[in-house]
Amino acid sequence: MNRSVGRIAVVAAILLVAGFTASQTFLAGSSTPQPLGAQGLVASNFKDGALSQPIAEEACTLTDGTETTCYRVIVTGTPVDTVVGPFCPETTSTSSADAGIWLDGSNIYDADGQFILDLSTIYGDAQWRLYDESGKVNVTDSKESFQGAARPDVLDAYKYHCVEGRFEWTNSGAAVPISILVPVTPVKASSPVSTQGADLGVTINGLVIAPSAPVEAILKAYTIAAFDDCGGHFNPIEGYHLHAFTDCKGSAYDASVDDPNAETRLIGYALDGVAVFAPLAHDTTIQLDECNGRTTEKDGYHYYAQAPELNQVVKCYMGLLAVDTTSQQQGPPGGGPGPGQGPPGFLIAAAVGAVSVVVIAGIGGVLFIRRRRAYRG
Repeated sequence: MNRSVGRIAVVAAILLVAGFTASQTFLAGSSTPQPLGAQGLVASNFKDGALSQPIAEEACTLTDGTETTCYRVIVTGTPVDTVVGPFCPETTSTSSADAGIWLDGSNIYDADGQFILDLSTIYGDAQWRLYDESGKVNVTDSKESFQGAARPDVLDAYKYHCVEGRFEWTNSGAAVPISILVPVTPVKASSPVSTQGADLGVTINGLVIAPSAPVEAILKAYTIAAFDDCGGHFNPIEGYHLHAFTDCKGSAYDASVDDPNAETRLIGYALDGVAVFAPLAHDTTIQLDECNGRTTEKDGYHYYAQAPELNQVVKCYMGLLAVDTTSQQQGPPGGGPGPGQGPPGFLIAAAVGAVSVVVIAGIGGVLFIRRRRAYRG
């Protein structure tokens, strides 16, 4: 037994040293950074009132070890040009005009009264009943009920509810400013970078673009975390945030219904500093790359938000991210892979000293340190 334990310890030590040595070799041997051909973040594109303080420059390190300059962007957490809510229907007779939407990764629904009635059919489970005999829908209507339902482990008392929040029900009791760090000049990654586990960027109207909502966990608790018509909803930590881009009240995306190939308008920036445009028409014939991006003479390289029903605005990153150790963001335990984690093939090696985790993914190395979220949704 002791000999077996010793062998395991030796193998572990060899793997640890090999992983750390490989990471050091990769970082030291990185090739000269190549610009992505994107115009980068432009401060003047943000709408009045969208930022909690002026955008500032600071020294930063990219995920391949390159030292460069980044922008610190802090959005207010409240939209300056669109309306927040409504979310859940009050009764099974509530129309779509008085309720929001629900998206589950495959479909988008009007979260109206008829949707609540149809849940058992949509998801093939007779236990779906979020309303009483009078047709009143179970909606989170207090800070206690909202925080009991808007969490990975929904409290039993708040299962079978339509979940909605308010600014005053968040942990701070107000809009939550969110900080991100993006490269001044977007730098090309050796291969597409996963968006899993972290916020994806910010919008020019003052919001954080959140990662995919954990639909499976939400549905498992027989809850619906309704979105408003703009694709946003609340959680206790980050407040109001977006999971989808839609053509909602106050938005103006410049897409022509008569031309499926019409260009759309800038709506935000991804974490790699690349501009994000509104979704293209469903019947567009415009060809995009694997990260839903393309290059045009006018705008350089930019992404398009995915269709809202897909529950992931930014598909992936073509550029390197900045290592942000001072991020204000937090989020859910057990809510999916953390920043820098990805599909099989990633080598994770513990290191000693100031760097706590080194992650290497093939040729595209990732060095990322960040706190995990306490909530997701």
